[in-house]
Parts: sequence; C-alpha cells; structure tokens
Amino acid sequence: MFEVRAIDPRNVPHRGLITVSIMLATIMQVLDTTIANVALPSMTGDLGASADTINWVLTSYIVAAAIMTPVTGWLSDKVGRKQLFLVTVAGFTAMSMLCGVAWSLESMVAFRVLQGVFGAAIVPLSQTFLLDINPRERHGSAMALWGAGIMVGPIVGPTLGGWLTDSFNWRWVFFINLPVGIIAFVGCLAYLPAVAKRVRGFDFFGFAMLSLGVGALQLMLDRGAEVDWFSAAEIWLELGLALTGFWVFIVHTVTAEHPFIDPKIFTDRNFVTGLVFIFVVGIILLASLALLPPMLSRIFEYPTITTGLVMAPRGVGTMISMIVVGRIIHRVDPRGLVVLGLVLTAYSLYVMTGFTPQMDSYMIIETGVVQGLGLGLVFVPLSTVAFATLDPSQRTDAASLFSLVRNLGSSIGISVVTVVLTRNIQINHAELGAGMTPFNQNLAQAMPSAVAGDPAALARLDGLVNLQALMVSYVNDFKLMMIVTLCALPLVLLLKKPAPARGTSAAPAAHMD
Repeated sequence: MFEVRAIDPRNVPHRGLITVSIMLATIMQVLDTTIANVALPSMTGDLGASADTINWVLTSYIVAAAIMTPVTGWLSDKVGRKQLFLVTVAGFTAMSMLCGVAWSLESMVAFRVLQGVFGAAIVPLSQTFLLDINPRERHGSAMALWGAGIMVGPIVGPTLGGWLTDSFNWRWVFFINLPVGIIAFVGCLAYLPAVAKRVRGFDFFGFAMLSLGVGALQLMLDRGAEVDWFSAAEIWLELGLALTGFWVFIVHTVTAEHPFIDPKIFTDRNFVTGLVFIFVVGIILLASLALLPPMLSRIFEYPTITTGLVMAPRGVGTMISMIVVGRIIHRVDPRGLVVLGLVLTAYSLYVMTGFTPQMDSYMIIETGVVQGLGLGLVFVPLSTVAFATLDPSQRTDAASLFSLVRNLGSSIGISVVTVVLTRNIQINHAELGAGMTPFNQNLAQAMPSAVAGDPAALARLDGLVNLQALMVSYVNDFKLMMIVTLCALPLVLLLKKPAPARGTSAAPAAHMD
C-alpha cells in the first residue's frame, strides 16, 4: 500500500500541455461519430457489403460506445483514472488502424465494436480531468475549450471524411487517427497527473440492466428507419428490451444497498436539470447536422466539399461564443447565458422555417452562425453549472451520464426528425399533387404543355412537386426543433446559481494498492 494524493487544481504543472493532449484525444473520438458516414458508399464494394448491411459499421460503434459509457466511473476507480485514459486512447488508436485495414464487413464491425468500447470513456474522462486540473474560477474556460471540441467535431467530421475519401480512399478516415492518437497518448503519459484509486464494488446486475436498456434503445433508434419502424417485429422486441432494462435498473437503483450508480447524484438539482438540457442540446445539434447535408445535396445539389464549406461557419460561431463565454462566465449569471443561447437557437430555427429552393447560400450560413452562437452559449454555462454543486468524487460518474444523455438525445433527435421528414414528404407530395389539375388556372398559365398532357412537361412538373414537398418537409422539421428549444426555456428556473468560487484545497489523501 502506498499513498497518492488527489489533484490539487492550484498546483498542476504543465496544465497547458495536459489540456492539449486531452483535447486531441477528445476531438479524435468525437470526429469518429460522424467522419465515417460519408465513406460508407466507398466501403460497400471493398468490404463485400450491401447498401443495407454497410450501416452496421455505424450501428456497431454507436451501440458499443453507449453501453460502455456508464461504466467509466467504476473503471476509473478500479484501475486509476490516468491509467484508464491511457488504455482508452491507445486502444481507440489501435482499433482505428485495424478498421483501416479491415478486409470484410465482419472484421470491420468487430473492430468498430472494440473501437466503441475503448472510445466510450474518452469524453467523460476528458471532462473530469479538465475540471480536476483547473481551479473553480477557471471551470468556465475549461468547459468552453472542452465544449468546442465536442460540438465542432461533429460539424467538421463529414467534410473531413469526404475530403479524405475523395483525395485518398475511405481507409484514411481511420488512418488519420494514428498521429493524433500517438501525440495524445505520449502527452498524457508524460504530464497527466495520477489520481487516487477508490475501493468500490461492482453492481453487475445494475450494469447489465442499464446496458440492456441503452443498447436496445440505441439499436432501435439506429435500425428503425431501415426496417420501417413498428411494422417490424425487431423494433417491438428492442423497445420491449429497452423498457424492461430501464425499468428494472431504476427499481434496482432505488432498492439496492450498493447500486451501480449512486442515486444521491440525482438529488443534485443542477445536475438533473443539466441532464435535461444536454438532452435537448443533443437533439438540436446532431439533428440539424443530420438534416442539412442531405438537404443541401438533394435540393441545392451542392457537392460534399461545398456542403462542408457552407456549414463550417456554424462551427466558427460555436467557437466564438464558447471563447467569449469562457472569459465572462465567472462575472455573469450563467443562467442568463443559457436563456440567451436558447433564444438565439430558437430564432435561427425560426428563420430556417423560411428556407426556399430559390435562396442562395447566404441564408444558410447566417442561420448556421446564429445557431452556433446560441448552442455555444448554452453548452458552456450548462457544463459548468451542472457540475458546480456536485462532490468531486462524483464527477466521473456524472460526466459519464452527461455524455450518455447527450448521445441518447442525439440519437432520438436524429430518428424523430428523419421519421417526420419521411412521412411529411409523402403527405406534402400528395397534397401538392392534388392541386395539379387541368382546372388549376395558375398551372395552365405557367405550364400549358403539362395541362395538355405532354410527357416531358409532366415529368418536369412532377420534379417541381417533389422538390417543393421535400423543402416543406425540411421546414416542418425545423419548426419542430424550434418548438422543442422553446419548451426547454422554463427549465432555466430550476437551475441554481453556483456559489462564488473560493480557494480549493487538495482532497484528503487516498490509498492505492
């Protein structure tokens, strides 16, 4: 037995190098949630997969990461936080290389599962370390930097993936992680301080039930669109497993003597409210990212690179707001920043409900910047306030739940807007098509050849109806997201303003085997 003291946030050498190393690992992991999406068509032929089965490359990673995220707290206590972070970075990098050399769909799915297993802990651990190595008054700045990586990564991912696939081949989508992973690993190995281990039992039953619920829910959300949702027995089975897993987990957590997640963590009002908010942010961030690229491609016929350039200002807006908030958050009420961010986000979505097929890219860029500013204003204060009143010993578990809820919000948001879009396209096409009759005077004046029955003119008319139905369906989705954002505003009243930061002393010594 020997003694290791907890991190003293006011006496951390090489704080800058630690931050850079942690953020490199974080950005590497976050990028992989979206960077592979655009490479799927190129993988299909090389891996001998079909258009349906190739989606398991994404599904396997998402489900594995979701299942392993909640266990981060227990693992960090068991093996040590620094040791776990090094293992996850090394494992994620190694699995990325194996994904790049995959020779079949089966091998790719197996490597993606392992990549998700290793990568699950990187984001919650990085958040925990940044809170640990910075004194209380610098938590806002630390969360601003962390949030920039979390929110800008998914925006940059598709563009970077498209460029790598077009310029080289799809394997470089995974090979690019090697230099980043090596630099992050070496930096963390050299400078990351060790944190005390903590004796803690493992509630296998609680973990199993939570894993069942999370895994089944993620599988249902990811597979739903492919199998036409509740018309397939698979979706009903997954829904039943998810409900069963979550229900048994909740009952077990409340009644067990040593549950997998300490229920005391849910007595912190700021943290619970923060979970609800981050769920909403997850819906808006990735749901809008899932909608815009196909919209720009299908309606405006933008190539992948142009789509990336048009959406890049959204990331710039996010980074600007996070930098500003990081500097002023300790001088203003963070709840006011959250309100301002939600209002800006709702306003940008309101403007997006006015999108038309005839507009230029300026309106897309403008709304992207405003939405990026708004989400940045929400994310940083939220990440700070949610952890402000928690005991430091609960941070890793809390960060794991924070990441898990954000990812679930993203998955649910993407599934909902995709379903609404698909259904509305059919409804809007039927409604618009019903008005295209020989008795429509406007149609007779604009396209007399179509009224006369000319096949070419009728085909052109059908194309216009399809285009308008598609645009109206996207507008309906933007309106739905705006309503969700506005509904989150009253939750600000549940947040408590954190107490002013005071001097932080090192935690009591802990024992380590």
